[in-house]
Formats: sequence, structure tokens, C-alpha cells
Amino acid sequence: MTAQIPNKLYFKIGEVAAIVDVKTHVLRYWESEFSAIKPVKSNANQRLYRRKDIETALLIKDLLYRQGFTISGARKKIQKEGLQQTMLSQQKLDDKSMLWQLREDLLEIKQKLTDHETT
Repeated sequence: MTAQIPNKLYFKIGEVAAIVDVKTHVLRYWESEFSAIKPVKSNANQRLYRRKDIETALLIKDLLYRQGFTISGARKKIQKEGLQQTMLSQQKLDDKSMLWQLREDLLEIKQKLTDHETT
């Protein structure tokens, strides 16, 4: 799991697929099989993955492709390591981060509109 994850709050599914080096339909399947991967949905209904989701996807890929686990075995291993507990506390922090990011984006849009009106 030596993939470089850019320093961003949220990633679109295509970006995650490129980082993890799997197709997007594989990520969507993993979402249905592993409760540890829970991207949030944007207002446009796009999946937005957090860094922890990407790290979990990289772990799943390693378990399935390199270590030869089955889906069920990988799920049990992830649960045993307590990743789901971590995901719940991380979700609360990420929700707060998402609101701050949204606030920053809206302020930036407001500034652009103000700048445009004055020209």
C-alpha cells in the first residue's frame, strides 16, 4: 500500500480508482461489501471519498489481490482490526470538515460574484 494520496479532503470516484488502481465499478462493489467504505454524497449525488476511505480501499485491494483473501475473509479481517470503530469517529470529524470546506467554497463563490459585479 504505497500509493500516494494527495492532500485533499474529498476525492471523486475516478480519482480514487486511479489511486487504488482499480475500476470504478470495483469501488462501488466494495462499498456494498465493506461497511468501512462509506463515501458521502454531494448535492449532485456524486460519491465523495475521504482519505480514510482510500486507505481502506488500498487495504482491501491488498487483502484480496496480494494476500489472497476472499471477500468474506477480508471483511472479517477488517472488522477484527477495529477499522469500523475508527470509521465512526472519523465520520464525525469528516462531516465537520465537509461543512467548513463547503463554507470556504461558498465564500469563494461570493467573492467571485462580488468581483464580477464591480467590473
